[in-house]
Amino acid sequence: MSHGPLDDDAVESYREAGAVLVEAMNEARSMVEPGRSQLEVAEWVEDFVRESGAGLAFPVNLSVDAEASHATPSRDDETEFGEEMVCLDVGVHVDGYIADAAVTVDHTGSVELVEAAEMALEAAIDEAGPGVEVGVVGKAIEDVIRGYGYTPVLNLSGHGVERYDAHTGPNVPNRGVDRSVELQPGQAVAIEPFATDGRGKVGEGTDEEIFELERDKSVRDRRARQVLEEIREFDDLPFAARWLPDDRAGMALRRLKQANVIKGYPVLKEADDALVSQAEHTLLITDDGVEVTTAGIHGFDD
Repeated sequence: MSHGPLDDDAVESYREAGAVLVEAMNEARSMVEPGRSQLEVAEWVEDFVRESGAGLAFPVNLSVDAEASHATPSRDDETEFGEEMVCLDVGVHVDGYIADAAVTVDHTGSVELVEAAEMALEAAIDEAGPGVEVGVVGKAIEDVIRGYGYTPVLNLSGHGVERYDAHTGPNVPNRGVDRSVELQPGQAVAIEPFATDGRGKVGEGTDEEIFELERDKSVRDRRARQVLEEIREFDDLPFAARWLPDDRAGMALRRLKQANVIKGYPVLKEADDALVSQAEHTLLITDDGVEVTTAGIHGFDD
């Protein structure tokens, strides 16, 4: 897809989404502490975003220890944080224009693993710009993480964000590749290094609490039809099962998935069950460089 300069309204919406996200993240990261409910933190962030007049680009992700992505609490989840490594990943949109950022909150003492992802992100942002190949950005990420003695998660990548679409091209790898596409002015890109002390591959777990409308088509089951009406309110963006008003929606979701109306996002886990850290910012690629719309997260890029 070719990109031209973003119009002023789009740029302002990207910036507004970033500002709401940063404010939410700065409060929420201090809430991620042993003994606190995961559901409480997720719902606080999501309520804050909605009360700010913005929308959620996807449910709050709270990925713990070996989990890398797609973990979010269920409706009546009573799980509390322990002495764990927690990746807090938040997506916000204003008029469909998305900001996506993540930080790692560590209660395991693995300071360098967290730092590896953060410094890799900093190196990637320094490298990024118009005309720069995404493989070059990936090499900057890989070099930093391996320099710390860790492994980048090789089958996860950063990604483009477009209006009402949280995951588009270009993919930004977490390793160097020889031939790759160039970043272009007018693109919004979320760069997200993942570092691990395992082998650097993730696989799908069995837990699945995040879904997305895939094909909006008629279904015969009455309850499934009702749930589909509710799902249409989410602007074709990923949603959490707990967002549905009926706590008995589980069967309807299963039927909609079987009919290929929705798709699920299983929790992704590191193959060796090793710790995973994550850091992420959203960038606008401009004619002469980049603008980080999610800058200002405390203790992350000060």
